[in-house]
Amino acid sequence: MSYLEKLEKLIKRKNGTLLTSDLKNLNIPRIYLSKLVDAGKLERVSRGVYVTPDAIEDEMYYMQCKYPKIIYSHETALFLHGLTDRTPFEYSATVPSSYKVVENISENFKIYYIKNELHHLGITDGKTSFGNKIKLYNVERTICDIVRSRNKIDIQIVNEALKRYVKLNSADYALLLKYAKKFKVEKLIKNYMEVLL
Repeated sequence: MSYLEKLEKLIKRKNGTLLTSDLKNLNIPRIYLSKLVDAGKLERVSRGVYVTPDAIEDEMYYMQCKYPKIIYSHETALFLHGLTDRTPFEYSATVPSSYKVVENISENFKIYYIKNELHHLGITDGKTSFGNKIKLYNVERTICDIVRSRNKIDIQIVNEALKRYVKLNSADYALLLKYAKKFKVEKLIKNYMEVLL
């Protein structure tokens, strides 16, 4: 299989998106990227990010590829988990408190900081609306996050998410309380659950 065939296969698998890091991972010389751009098969949309002309740019996907420390959380995770119908105006993501957020992220994202040891707690796989794989927090972690950050989030979103959570067949209350303890919101979570259950 030629380099161009490998790239075209990868672009198709990634729903029309290609990152310069993909070439590095496959040991493909960058000249082949230039050939695809010159042929009109790819367009540069951001530094290190290319999409096919017919593809809709999947910002959630490529931003996480470029900055793997960002984990989608809060309002964005609620939306992806179906716990709110309100499409977020900006993406919410959590990073470790030691992480220096570059301007590219801070312009497009609502950033939440968390202690390094709690950053990876509850990470799960999800998909963007374009079908690309991303990392976000699971439902229970997301509920703890929105309760912790309730002063920064519209109270209607918080209440609706909690009401929808208790109706989920997959709701894991033991896990929710385990996370609530780690995030020091156990009392608040218990109060909410008493009212809703």
